[in-house]
Amino acid sequence: MTSFRRRGPIAILLVAIAAGTAAVVGTEAATSSAPTVTVNGPIVQPVRTVRQSVMQILAHEDDDLYFMNPDVSQAIASHSSVTSVYLTAGEADGINMAGGRGARNHPPADKAKYAEARQNGIRAAYAEMATGNRSSPWQRTTMPTAGGGTAELDVLKARPQLSLVWVQLHEAGSVAGYRPHSLHGLWDGTVQTLGSQLSAGTPVERRFSYTRAEVVSTIAGLLERFQPTSVRLLDPTPGRNEKTGNLLDHQDHMYAARFAQAALAHYATSKNHPHFTVQNYLGYFTGRLGHSLDPANAAAKLRTVETYAWKDHADNYCKSASGCGDRKVAAHPSGHDWTQSIRYTRGESTSWMQPGADGSLSAFGVLDQRLAVWHRSPGAAGTWSEPELKPGAGIDPGVSTVKLPDGRIAVFGTRTTIGSTAADYRRDVVLTVQKTPGGRFGDWQSLGSPELADHFGTSDISAPAVAVGRDGRLTVYLRNSAFGLSARTQQADGDWAKWHSIGGKGLHGDPAVATDKSGRRFVFAATPRSVAVWTQQAPGAALKGPVPTGLPTTTLPLTARADDEGVRLYFRKTDSGNVRTALVTAGATPTVSPVTEAGGAAGFGPVSTTGKALAARTGSGHLGTAPFPKLSASSPSSQLRSSRGDPIEQGKPHSTDIWTQDSYLFAGAPALVTDSAGTASVAAIGLDGKLHWNRVH
Repeated sequence: MTSFRRRGPIAILLVAIAAGTAAVVGTEAATSSAPTVTVNGPIVQPVRTVRQSVMQILAHEDDDLYFMNPDVSQAIASHSSVTSVYLTAGEADGINMAGGRGARNHPPADKAKYAEARQNGIRAAYAEMATGNRSSPWQRTTMPTAGGGTAELDVLKARPQLSLVWVQLHEAGSVAGYRPHSLHGLWDGTVQTLGSQLSAGTPVERRFSYTRAEVVSTIAGLLERFQPTSVRLLDPTPGRNEKTGNLLDHQDHMYAARFAQAALAHYATSKNHPHFTVQNYLGYFTGRLGHSLDPANAAAKLRTVETYAWKDHADNYCKSASGCGDRKVAAHPSGHDWTQSIRYTRGESTSWMQPGADGSLSAFGVLDQRLAVWHRSPGAAGTWSEPELKPGAGIDPGVSTVKLPDGRIAVFGTRTTIGSTAADYRRDVVLTVQKTPGGRFGDWQSLGSPELADHFGTSDISAPAVAVGRDGRLTVYLRNSAFGLSARTQQADGDWAKWHSIGGKGLHGDPAVATDKSGRRFVFAATPRSVAVWTQQAPGAALKGPVPTGLPTTTLPLTARADDEGVRLYFRKTDSGNVRTALVTAGATPTVSPVTEAGGAAGFGPVSTTGKALAARTGSGHLGTAPFPKLSASSPSSQLRSSRGDPIEQGKPHSTDIWTQDSYLFAGAPALVTDSAGTASVAAIGLDGKLHWNRVH
């Protein structure tokens, strides 16, 4: 028996993560319907550009195409280094045909061949995105992993900054049914090792098995090799169906993301790595929400999936006995409306930049899973500092800030704790507050979570939305895993009351909060069909709601801002991405104005706004800014009513050519503020892990 038990420093560090027996590595060759791939000529080395490098860590072939595109194609178009890592072989039932075993006259099951067909489809899809030619050749070689096994490394010869890594572990073979021999079972400790499922034709010659710690080592080793500045994962906390208790996403998606989180925690402590951001994406459930993509992006995304699926079933251009794509997908390439949307599940806060009284600016983000703070000195010639990373690991993407009455800044976010066993995994709300205005920040303080345990709701909580009362006391609002709203309020002595429910049903995304000029508070939360609101009838009064607004379906992200006699809500139009807005006013009966279109950004994600400008992601993935539209405060308004009623009358659209587009791709959402001189500034954290800032004219 030949051993591949290479124990590097990473593996030794990670033994504490999961106790387990050493992986057994056999000498059995991979089942193959094609000869082992050999390299003719010099080996092409993967290229990592200094500017930015993106890594996507996935469970299956097609997870990136369905849930991360058009971000993937836009990163490729920008000539960034892009590496996609597929942890499982995606072998399913081994039948490359729609319906699988349930189909009539299906071919014999062959998991190695089906895994290869899916790989062929991914290679074609990426080659087409990069070069326009799905047949553009790849170099296929092997690489040892830090977990002691071997992975396949594919490099696109025409674009060597594009790489695919196939780890080739067994997949669960079921969306929700418990299969111990899976990433789920390995994470939970039900099995001590998870074996490989090698694809037909892979250059990897020997099977292997990994312990939990060795899977983490493998991913951490890939991170160290490719040194990404931006890492993309599906949602590690997708939530559960309230009625059935089943996960709302594929179990492999969830546990692949959790293994990646554990690896990132170790990569963040390694030496000489570039600063990195993390972006999380919604999986299956995105198909049950309003479409977030404009027609052009949705059509392009669908075409890429059709290439992966070998939908045209053209001649065997890939020259593989296994087939050139995933024929299971070919029958319904749009999935369950997945090609018509993209959604982030973290990092959608737009309130992460604050102006100082002296004209300075402070920006707050998450780099290397820690709070990063940038400071710009006042004046027209002011410069930005390098990011200062605060103590405290495990901070989730995206933080929000509020200004306290005495001028201090409070920063809120969520934190993930992984621990040494599956039961230790949890998320909590955390905050840190400046000790003095403009001064240093104190230690992180945990506000806990309304969740009883990870097992019940997979720790599925939103980002916190925070309100500051006239007395300076803070209230945090959080969408919980039961899809209602929870709140926790600071008491007069500075301590915090317990989490309590304030109602709501079927809520998704992050809540938004704002206070009107009279001091009345508004809390908004999106549902799959509309928006609900809680309001105060008078400053300091009890919050009443939820009340249905009757607003049309949104794409989820909401931004609220005081405006005239009420609070103006900003959101995106479905199947378009255009920015829309409506004015909501409080009183004995809350009212909402007609919906007005604020221009044609035609993108996705949240909208940032001040009284001077708007900022948002455009359809090309770049930052777009526009002058603040002229909106009439005296427009006729309607009483709020059930979203099942007639839609509210649409206001007159504004010009679509007012948006100015920047040239860089970014993670999360932009932040827009107006400084003490009345100048609007916009910032975003690029895929290069750096803060990008400019004034808005």
